[in-house]
Amino acid sequence: MKVLLFWGSGKDSAWALHRLQQRGVEVGALLTITRESQFVPVHEVPISWVRQQAATIGIPLWEVSMSPAFSANYDALIEDALLEAKAQGFTAVAFGDIHLRGCREYKENLVRKAGLEPIFPLWTGDPAQSFALAQEMIEGGLEALVVAADTAKIPSFIRYTPFTLAWIRALPCFVDPCGERGEFHTFCYGGPMFSEKLNFSLLSTIL
Repeated sequence: MKVLLFWGSGKDSAWALHRLQQRGVEVGALLTITRESQFVPVHEVPISWVRQQAATIGIPLWEVSMSPAFSANYDALIEDALLEAKAQGFTAVAFGDIHLRGCREYKENLVRKAGLEPIFPLWTGDPAQSFALAQEMIEGGLEALVVAADTAKIPSFIRYTPFTLAWIRALPCFVDPCGERGEFHTFCYGGPMFSEKLNFSLLSTIL
C-alpha cells in the first residue's frame, strides 16, 4: 500500500500520519490545499510553515492551489490530484476525520471515483471518544498551537494558544475536544512524526 495523506497542518493529519507509520504503511506524499499558494485555508497558516513540516517529516508535499472561491472548483482540482496519484502508483488516500459521517462519505466517493482506496486512521464514529483521542495525541508527544476558532462557540479564544489537556478541559461542554465540527483548528510543530521540533520565530514568542 502506498498512501497519499491529506495534510491540513494540524493535529489530526499529523496523528493520522503517526498511526500509519506505526503500522508500517508507506506514506508517499502529503497533499495540502493552499489559497493562491500563500496560506492554508481555514487554518490560515503560511504555506512556508507547512513546507517546514514536510521537510522535517521527510515526505514530499503536494500543493493544490485554490482561488478565493475555491469551493467552486474544489472537486475538479482534487480529482486531478487523485488521478495523478494513481498514475504515480499510489493505491490509497488517507484522511484525519474522526466521527463526521457525512464528511467521510463525501471523501470516500471522491477517492473511489479515482480508483483509490480511502482510509481513515483516526476514525471512531463516536463523538464521545474525542477526548480520549485528544488525550492520546498530547500524551503521545504531539505539540500544536490552536490557530483558528469559531469565536461564537469559543468566545475566549486566543490565537496561538498551545493545544493542551488543560485548554481542552476549559472548553464549553458542547465543543468537541478535537474540534471535529470546525470549532477550532491547530498547527502541529512537534511530535513522533517529526524528526525534530519545528524551529520558527513564532514559537519563541509564545512558548
